[in-house]
Amino acid sequence: MDLFSRSWTALRTAVADIPDEDFERPSGCTGWLVRDLVCHLVIDAQDVLITLVTPAETEPTVDAVTYWELVEPPTGEDPLDALIPRLAVAYGEPRWLKFHLDDVGSAAGRAAELADPAVRVSTRDEVLTAGDYLSAYVLEWTLHHLDLIAHLPSAAEPPAETLAAARASLEKIAGTPFPASLSDTDALLVGTGRRTPTEEEKDALGDVAAKLPLILG
Repeated sequence: MDLFSRSWTALRTAVADIPDEDFERPSGCTGWLVRDLVCHLVIDAQDVLITLVTPAETEPTVDAVTYWELVEPPTGEDPLDALIPRLAVAYGEPRWLKFHLDDVGSAAGRAAELADPAVRVSTRDEVLTAGDYLSAYVLEWTLHHLDLIAHLPSAAEPPAETLAAARASLEKIAGTPFPASLSDTDALLVGTGRRTPTEEEKDALGDVAAKLPLILG
């Protein structure tokens, strides 16, 4: 629960500190500008709010790791993926995107702090504890923080502890650890296909390289 708050606060702070002109720069999400990614974060925050008030009575079907599914790389043909840039443009000015993310994002953060981690919630036709759900989102927030700053060298990076937690989650999804020679950031970027591994990294990855990239959905 604490890591959720740290990762989410750091991401929202990074967005708030981005100069308006940088909202037109590309993000680490293929085909999305920074403004598009921020618009996606607004929807993510809404999902958190909705899920935390959607109780379930049945036994959990997934946990923080199995919550994630491995999917094919995005093609840009998904209706929601195409909708996001249009929604982002509709805000007009970056300040309105920042305001909406701060408004909804703050509410999602407070809801997470108040949530009982043992309570079961439902989302995506699955059931899991609120604690596992919020733990899963540490990976989401950390990856999107890296996406946000991919072309913004002066922007603040994710906290070290959330990078480490996100790496641990990705290694569990992969079913194997990544080489210690890869930093947490590099393991996340390479592991999820956000960056092509160097020849040296390929050698270090060994058989693990054949499993990559892990596209999470």
